[in-house]
Amino acid sequence: MCGTVHCVAFVAGVDSSTQSVKVVVRDATTGAWVREGRAAHPEGTEVDPTAWWRALGEACSGGLLEGVCAISVAGQQHGMVTLDESGEVVRPALLWNDTRSAPDAQDLVAELGGPGAWAGAVGSVPLAAFTVSKVHWMARNEPQNAARTAQIMLPHDYVTWLLADSPADAVTDRGDASGTGYWSPSDGEYRRDLLTLALGHDAKLPRVAAPHEVVGEVGARARAHLGIVGNDPVLIGPGTGDNMGAALALGIGPGDVVVSLGTSGTAFGGSDHPTADASGLVAGFADATGRFLPLVCTLNAARILTSTAELLGVDMDRFASLALSADPGAGGLTMLPYFDGERTPNLPDARGSLHGITRENLTPANIARAAVEGMLGGMADAVDALIAVGIEPRRVLLVGGAASNSAVVEVAATLVSTPVEVPPAGEYVADGAARQAAWIVAGGDLPTWGNLRTGETIRRDPDPLPIVREQYRQAREALYR
Repeated sequence: MCGTVHCVAFVAGVDSSTQSVKVVVRDATTGAWVREGRAAHPEGTEVDPTAWWRALGEACSGGLLEGVCAISVAGQQHGMVTLDESGEVVRPALLWNDTRSAPDAQDLVAELGGPGAWAGAVGSVPLAAFTVSKVHWMARNEPQNAARTAQIMLPHDYVTWLLADSPADAVTDRGDASGTGYWSPSDGEYRRDLLTLALGHDAKLPRVAAPHEVVGEVGARARAHLGIVGNDPVLIGPGTGDNMGAALALGIGPGDVVVSLGTSGTAFGGSDHPTADASGLVAGFADATGRFLPLVCTLNAARILTSTAELLGVDMDRFASLALSADPGAGGLTMLPYFDGERTPNLPDARGSLHGITRENLTPANIARAAVEGMLGGMADAVDALIAVGIEPRRVLLVGGAASNSAVVEVAATLVSTPVEVPPAGEYVADGAARQAAWIVAGGDLPTWGNLRTGETIRRDPDPLPIVREQYRQAREALYR
């Protein structure tokens, strides 16, 4: 094991996300960065899950995992991976951002007796994103595939399973399991009655491992695929969901609210107690440490900015300059950024819209400002929803690709009443998985690492401007009530 003189104390964390896979190798004791790799994932809202495995092999090529003694995988939440009795994939995985199962979510909510019943059962009310809704969609639209399905996994479960050369029993963790819609964070148990309600029959599910449990060793086939040489064992951690991985890397504590601005937008905070929000705004997730992670998710975040910049024919630096040159409120111009439908609020069939257009305010600067304010307006609503379930924020941490845009932190400070901080840019999901890998090596308490990414943390004091939030509220209610 890694305590032998032959083992170099490196650990690897994998972020198997919607668009790509990132692998970060760090020193197990100090957390110091060693090296990293990445590879692209296919586009689309349904993907052959074997593509994730091929991409991981590509990302690890060239000896990336040399000296690594443990590895953990954090992955995109909610994706439905279906396998038959022989372990073969039944159909392409439906991803979190596939909204076709919106009617199925509504049907499931009604069948169990309403939102309150679901919140009480699993801490969350099903939406199109949740695995349970996708399972119901398959059962309704593809009954032959549903009948063939003997086992259901999440994306991170599937990659972890392949790391161990596809053993008889797959594993998952509390954090990712809590996003299925058929596992209860408060009880720590699967609700197989809810799975059966969705699928029409029971199916094999991954065992839910403890947060720092060694769940296996990288198998011979996987070692060859990943370019691992030598005979030293490489331990496998239970992994987790992507948001839980980021929380683990950031070491969030009471009062910390993270707003992550990637393909989707999420706002989450650590909690010692499970939540059950019958409104459906807050998902009552577990985290990767044994605690809880109430979370609000939107479908639209960073791509709002990139799409608008493309429309304006400018790069992202020029886009930020344009947005900051406009007055708060963009002269009355308001963007509802539901480009891909929306999860929170639950508007899967919505599309983006621009409100309050006049001849005077329809300028590139105001359009850029409205895009930033629209993206962050949804996230400010998400922070308010967390406050409503008992989270008391003392600071908001902005992470993710869009957080590096210089306009984002300035505008965010006008929308919330707590200080805003932007840590140095980095692969925090992969870093969190690496920290979990170090935990399974060390045992005992979660290792304390220093700053994982070099660079300055940007801080802004709050400067709330109610007009911006009010314009956003009025536009949303005028169109969607």
